Amino acid sequence: MNTEFVRYLELLSEMYPTIDAASTEIINLQSILNLPKGTEHFLSDIHGEYASFSHVLRNGSGAVRKKIDDVFGHTLSKQDKCSLASLIYYPREKIDFVKRQGADMKNWYKIMLYRLIEICKVVSSKYTRSKVRKALPTAYAYIIEELIAEKPEILNRGAYYDSIVNTILEVGVAEKFIVAMAELIQRLVVDHLHVLGDIFDRGSGAARIMDRLCSYHSLDIQWGNHDVIWMGAAAGNTTCIANIIRNSIRYGNLDVLEDSYGINMLPLATFAMTTYENIDCGCFALKKRGSHDMDIYLEMKMHKAITIIQLKLEGQLIAKHPEFEMDNRCLLHRIDFEKKTVNIDGIIYSMKDIDFPTVNKDNPYELTDREAEVMEKLREAFIHCEKLQKHTQLLLKKGGMYKTYNGNILFHGCMPLNEDGSFKEMIIDGRAYSGKSLFDVFEEYCRKALLSLDHEQRKNGGDILWYLWNGPNSPLFGRTKMSTFERYFIEDENSHLEGKNAYYNLIEDDETANKILSEFGLDETGHIINGHVPVHQSEGENPLKCGGKMIMIDGGFSKAYHKLTGIAGYTLTYNSYGLTLTAHEPFESVEQVIRNDKDIVSNQVAVQQNANRVIVGDTDNGKRMKKNIDDLKELIKAYRLGTISEKEK
Repeated sequence: MNTEFVRYLELLSEMYPTIDAASTEIINLQSILNLPKGTEHFLSDIHGEYASFSHVLRNGSGAVRKKIDDVFGHTLSKQDKCSLASLIYYPREKIDFVKRQGADMKNWYKIMLYRLIEICKVVSSKYTRSKVRKALPTAYAYIIEELIAEKPEILNRGAYYDSIVNTILEVGVAEKFIVAMAELIQRLVVDHLHVLGDIFDRGSGAARIMDRLCSYHSLDIQWGNHDVIWMGAAAGNTTCIANIIRNSIRYGNLDVLEDSYGINMLPLATFAMTTYENIDCGCFALKKRGSHDMDIYLEMKMHKAITIIQLKLEGQLIAKHPEFEMDNRCLLHRIDFEKKTVNIDGIIYSMKDIDFPTVNKDNPYELTDREAEVMEKLREAFIHCEKLQKHTQLLLKKGGMYKTYNGNILFHGCMPLNEDGSFKEMIIDGRAYSGKSLFDVFEEYCRKALLSLDHEQRKNGGDILWYLWNGPNSPLFGRTKMSTFERYFIEDENSHLEGKNAYYNLIEDDETANKILSEFGLDETGHIINGHVPVHQSEGENPLKCGGKMIMIDGGFSKAYHKLTGIAGYTLTYNSYGLTLTAHEPFESVEQVIRNDKDIVSNQVAVQQNANRVIVGDTDNGKRMKKNIDDLKELIKAYRLGTISEKEK
């Protein structure tokens, strides 16, 4: 054995100090390799819609209902299955509802306990007892383990289970056991969660979603452009901060900033109230109102004030980074204030509003002293917001620009392509990047923005986070421009158009799809899975592209998209039997689920059915386990040869 490998084995021996310890771990790993692969759950574009997100987590995109069908087949009516499903999704609320109906609760508790026991047995069967034990609620772990474990040594198992259930009823803890078992089913029915970006903006529940993800048992996150702009704000980038505040006001989400994250909007409100007191703000109507009591006209003034600040800051940032090639998005200096027009890409457009009291025509991108003061106060609030920093750390720890997982490539938006299908290049810090290397260098800069000790690296990283929000070569954006200026100030809707990257036209081409898979080290049997673009089912658009090789799963959680898409989006599951795409109806309320046993899963389509059931040994994790087994065998060999000595027991 070479010296480096011996040193590695010596480190391994700290964990497995004897032949017996190493042998036990080999046996344990070998047994796991032959278990069925756990279910992966894919969500995208949650956009702050906590209620819909929470429900999809609870129902596992139909995985819970399928387990009920598997266990009870035709022995339960459709209504009973739906009622059982709603109990698993919302156990506390369902128990309260049944109580209000005047049911015989003792009999109902007993029936539900037995049904939940049977489902628990099935959902836990693909895991080791050790893994199940870790998922059990501490207070009732021993009893639940007794109820769901097979005990062939007991001759009268019916009487054994009856005695436990009857005791649960007698001591008055049936409700707690039902809640514990329902939550265990939710926990075990999905082994791993993939979130393909855009957790933030639009809806008001982003902070609650992030709190939920902080405690989720196993997940990864692929950053979306709506996530990186929040990361940039957490890093103190004022351009990102201005974008977030503008978006929050526009969509009536100031509550997210003020209540969820404790960001004080008073500096902006005070500035807007005085500076824009007699200024026309008619172009700055809100998409929706929040739940706070702020005067709508003040909100419109704040909306206009932060938009002008954003346009100025973006102009400064673009001038600082010519490699971004976004000079065409600097429009303040292209305004003819006398003619009330603007020149965009050589076309003269009439403007609806040129009443900009803080814009200096000779230096339009310079902040006034008061604007700079407002932004500095907001910057301090963002970088010192403990909750936002905690959520950003989760995005760093669990997230990235992309993820290869069990033969599939996951990213939020697109692979930037030229019209001929070649990977689009971008110059960053004097070097050209394209394909996977472009994703990698973007991720490197993103992490520097929040983790580097070097001030300049943090600043440049923050600028990259803004670029990823809306840059033409951003894999998270995938469009030629973000027409913020045009949508506010120009009536002609032709100016609002945002051209899509060639990826969205070429992805139906088999050669293109295979080229992208190969770029990430995957073969042609893999899938490209991304979100970002809502699928317009009402217009006949199919989320499966290139014969199912590419799957677009924009979750469509945001209510703003429902009229356009005709549904509430798609999610995906991947279990030992194959890939299943699920379409969802809009989520109405928890009360509808409880009262009417109404779910939101409207249609499930098999994307890929495996000829043979996939086991853990076939997965990426299984490959790592096999490598660990080989290393442990080498450790045992070293113990027996005397190269390494066993430790004392």
